[in-house]
Amino acid sequence: MEIVIIILCALIIGILLFMLFRKQATSASVDKEEIRKAVDESINAMAALLLSSIENTNKLFSGSVGDKIGELKEGTKERLDQIDKSISRALSEIRRENTEKLGEIQRAVDEKLQKTLDERLKSSFDNVVSQIGNVNKAIGEIKNIAADVGSLKNVLTNVKTKGIVGEVILGNIISEILTNDQYEENFATKKGSRDVVEFAIKMPAGAQGEYVYLPVDSKFPLEIYYKIKDAIDKGSKDELDMARKELRNKLRTYAKDVATKYISVPDTTDFAIMFLPIEGLYVEAIEGGLFEEFQREFKVNIVGPSTLAALLNALRSGFNSLAIQKRSNEVFKLLEAVKAEFESFAKVLSGAQQRADQLSDELEKLVGTRTRQMQKKLKDISIISLEEAKQIIDEE
Repeated sequence: MEIVIIILCALIIGILLFMLFRKQATSASVDKEEIRKAVDESINAMAALLLSSIENTNKLFSGSVGDKIGELKEGTKERLDQIDKSISRALSEIRRENTEKLGEIQRAVDEKLQKTLDERLKSSFDNVVSQIGNVNKAIGEIKNIAADVGSLKNVLTNVKTKGIVGEVILGNIISEILTNDQYEENFATKKGSRDVVEFAIKMPAGAQGEYVYLPVDSKFPLEIYYKIKDAIDKGSKDELDMARKELRNKLRTYAKDVATKYISVPDTTDFAIMFLPIEGLYVEAIEGGLFEEFQREFKVNIVGPSTLAALLNALRSGFNSLAIQKRSNEVFKLLEAVKAEFESFAKVLSGAQQRADQLSDELEKLVGTRTRQMQKKLKDISIISLEEAKQIIDEE
């Protein structure tokens, strides 16, 4: 503001001097050099005055502005320090509260997780222990079964034991279908021979009470069957062919033995039956073409459990038909005797009925006519009580 005033004053002074010098120049003849000199001096004086004012103003301005700036810096610094301290305190408080909250949350989460983990681990451990117990129990049972299977396999490897097992299976099938008087057990089909067939089925033949026997014997080549199964499981064609060849030779020996020992026509049928106790073994024999071969060469038919049951059911139906046919004449004779006896019985019954009718007529006369006459005669007699009548009769 002071600078503006000084500048205005200098301008006003310069304008006044210019007007003065112009007036003097017009009014009097003044030397131009003097006038120029005077103007220059005035200008220089004004310039010096202006410079001095500017310097003073600069000094004054620079001093006050510097102070103001310094004060402003100090105030700003103090305020920034206060703000920094406030922010630091707020951040510290927020950090402390967050740390406490996070600690509480962490503890709660840890407790929950620990509790859940303990429960899950306990439950899982109990389940694992239980499952391990069941597995151990199952392993024990499997070991027992394996031992039993091993024992059974060892037992079945014995030729005599295998024969007994096959005979038991054969006997169960026959006993379930046929009656005891329709077959013989451990029977010598050849007269004078010590070779006995396991079962001989009685086949009716000829006159009443005459039979021919159908020999049925069981064979059980179990070891060879196991070889076939093992070869199939391994997928070894060579071992399978060898096992099937061995089975063929073994069954051929059995069929020849059955035909030689047990077929004796006319006491037996001209064929015999060789029973294989396992269906798989029977299927192997059928697929090998042994059924037709043994039937053609040895008159021996190979059967399994199912085919034997079907054969026995058919034989039982035939036995029943034969029994009905044989008994039909006896039934007719019995009916004729019953008819003759019934005619005699009818005559006797007719005479009894006549006598019963006659007796009924006599009772009607006695009860009806005679009773009414007696009641008519006695109606005028006074009636006494039953007690009095009983007393009188008892006294008499």
